[in-house]
Amino acid sequence: MELQEKIPVPVFTEVDRDVFLREICPERRPAVLRGVSLGPCLEKWTVEYLAQRGGDKEVKIHVSTVPQMDFLHKNFVYRTLPFNEFVKRASEKKHSDFFLCEDESYYLRSLGEDVRKEPADLNKQFPDLAEDFHIPHFFEPDQFFSSVFRISSCGLQLWTHYDVMDNLLAQVTGVKRVVLYSPQDALHLYLSGDKSEVLDIDAPDLKQFPDFVKAKRYECVLEPGDLLFIPALWFHNTTALLFGVGVNVFWRHLPADSYDKKDPYGNKDPVAATRALQALERALHTLDELPADYRDFYGRRMIHLIQKRTFCDSTQEESDSTLPSRQFTKPG
Repeated sequence: MELQEKIPVPVFTEVDRDVFLREICPERRPAVLRGVSLGPCLEKWTVEYLAQRGGDKEVKIHVSTVPQMDFLHKNFVYRTLPFNEFVKRASEKKHSDFFLCEDESYYLRSLGEDVRKEPADLNKQFPDLAEDFHIPHFFEPDQFFSSVFRISSCGLQLWTHYDVMDNLLAQVTGVKRVVLYSPQDALHLYLSGDKSEVLDIDAPDLKQFPDFVKAKRYECVLEPGDLLFIPALWFHNTTALLFGVGVNVFWRHLPADSYDKKDPYGNKDPVAATRALQALERALHTLDELPADYRDFYGRRMIHLIQKRTFCDSTQEESDSTLPSRQFTKPG
């Protein structure tokens, strides 16, 4: 099978705010940052400590019979557990207490107090643990959007998706593999909304997803203490190689009014992009009034116009503008 081109994510050491803002962030490419102080969490956050300090606060979790979670087809269920019980279970490979089966996988993405209105904030949901974690000051305080606890069972793999805000993924305990794809490879990822339909990125079905191999694969392995800078719109897929605890910190790098104010997760497209996509949908409905050969002709003209007006890489070959079938589907 033809393999994707693999590119290691560059590693930077001795990164401070000035280096990040001058050399890393403007490049709009992923980067692993090592040696940035994250606070005493690196030493303190054992399973026992997390359970004790996190207490019996109820948390909503994903539970699946398989470690490869699929958001598009929902191969998991949502359940609620006290935080201390969840941490205990997630750290085990076999469970004496379980919902679905004794080797089920767990995943926590922490939520705000009012999940429909408030973004996650470690300081509010887990104040006793938040004091152990120091958020790097790589952005202005008023740009802060959310800090998200992520805790997963060993082997858990999350679906490929993009976020619309810049973020830092801090690996506090455990080891995590992260595979990333450039926004410019979006046409090869078979998108449904903000997610890729290609679930198994290591052994993809090339009959169903023949162009997936054209996407360049960026890869890194995060060790405790590592930070991964994930620029907005970069697709990412994570696999926990060991039981692990991480914190995602998101911030608004565009003006605040660029984002949907009713989005507590930070994953809705910017307001202008949403309007543009809606306008495009209306334009496509208008083309439905024409015969097939006319739709084909004017569709190609629209593709060429979009490419000419928006693509950063103006040298892209004309052949790339002809989209393979089923590249984009409506959000599920």
